[in-house]
Amino acid sequence: MIKELHKKLITKQISAKELAEDYLNRIKDKNPELNAFITITEKQALDRATRIDELIASGTELSLLDGIPASIKDVIMTQGVKTTAGSRILENYIAPYDATLVKKLNESGMVLLGKNNCDEFAMGGSGENSGFGPTKNPHNLEFVPGGSSSGSTASVAADLAVYSIGTDTGGSVRQPASFCGVVGFKPTYGAISRYGLIAMASSLDQAGIIASTVEDVEIVFDTIKDKDKLDSTSLEIKKLRNEKLRDWNSLSGLKIGIPKEYFVSGLDQEVELAVKNIIKKAEKLGAEIKKVSLPNTEYALAVYYIIMPAEVSANLARYDGIRYGESERAKYLGDEVKRRIMLGAYSLSAGYYDAYYKKAQQVRTLIKQDFEKVFNEVDLLITPTTPTPAFKLGEKINDPLQMYLQDVFTVPVNVAGLPAISIPAGSSSDKLPIGVQLIGPWQNEDVLFEVGKLLA
Repeated sequence: MIKELHKKLITKQISAKELAEDYLNRIKDKNPELNAFITITEKQALDRATRIDELIASGTELSLLDGIPASIKDVIMTQGVKTTAGSRILENYIAPYDATLVKKLNESGMVLLGKNNCDEFAMGGSGENSGFGPTKNPHNLEFVPGGSSSGSTASVAADLAVYSIGTDTGGSVRQPASFCGVVGFKPTYGAISRYGLIAMASSLDQAGIIASTVEDVEIVFDTIKDKDKLDSTSLEIKKLRNEKLRDWNSLSGLKIGIPKEYFVSGLDQEVELAVKNIIKKAEKLGAEIKKVSLPNTEYALAVYYIIMPAEVSANLARYDGIRYGESERAKYLGDEVKRRIMLGAYSLSAGYYDAYYKKAQQVRTLIKQDFEKVFNEVDLLITPTTPTPAFKLGEKINDPLQMYLQDVFTVPVNVAGLPAISIPAGSSSDKLPIGVQLIGPWQNEDVLFEVGKLLA
């Protein structure tokens, strides 16, 4: 889609301003019911689009992202624009600087349409925990879009943005992408700078990309990846090509692992069928399918729900009304945020640190080692993205454990710091999208993109 729009812009079939106006008009029409945007940056978008048209008129060569309308999750700093993290405690906070990824997108000519709604401080798996009301699934307004990157995903699925930047701490890009029938990508931890992301759990947080095609995700990733001196955990990403995949039109020579631990009781039958169909497609394209085991995967959810709240409790201590936000934390923070702060404070407290946080970090190492062993045998893994298709609004909101179980297939990837992508794989009998997850070895984003293009 990005390449098609780029071609239309440079051949003057459409102007950047017309393109921006088209998307802004659709947002005005659909956002009142979807609630995908908290802030719409109309003037900024039109000013940037006008500038792009001037560059085209002068014969300046454009990047692929020049003039392409996009949206950004509201936990990512955008200078001069309200950045709320989906929380009433930051309701009127204006970001004083751009996140590194925003800076890179601006330099590449992004037309920013607005900031997307999300679960408060990126905490939630349904899009219902925002201080600004729930986002709805564009395929059926009675269902959740997934979370926490709910507005980002809904905006792409409803064609209110060409692509969107979300964040993925435990599946918050891939899970809603699965629920909304779009592509959701989480890179290797450190591949995209975290500078300017409002921190939730620093050892797990990673910016991710949502788009309608794998090719679009790859274009955006190539723009925002790489080392950043402002983020000590960021990595230099090299273009890696898997030598086994010399012919990118087939999967001949590629070994794909199917981890038995991901096909467990509780997995929806229609989701299982969708995954098996993708596996058959991979086999027809020449891939060798191999059953593998990740024995410590069953502990990943427990590990995540100790490490993540511990880091949340430390990161959210800064919202004290002195440096940031309102002073009445109890009044302005939502139930899910309070729950995670209390869980984290408990597991870090004297007498419990060794039993919980330290033990979780030790098991985290075992989970990483499981993946390392498996990737000595296979080139990537295929798994479900979520145990079920989207559920109804309100269905799980009062049952946190049921909500947390939605992360069971996505969380291990964050715990191990690996890249993964969710691609659309059909629909349920209720016409709700189903996604399939591809997991790659550390820093092997390229293989995920090439295989994803063939299987999506």
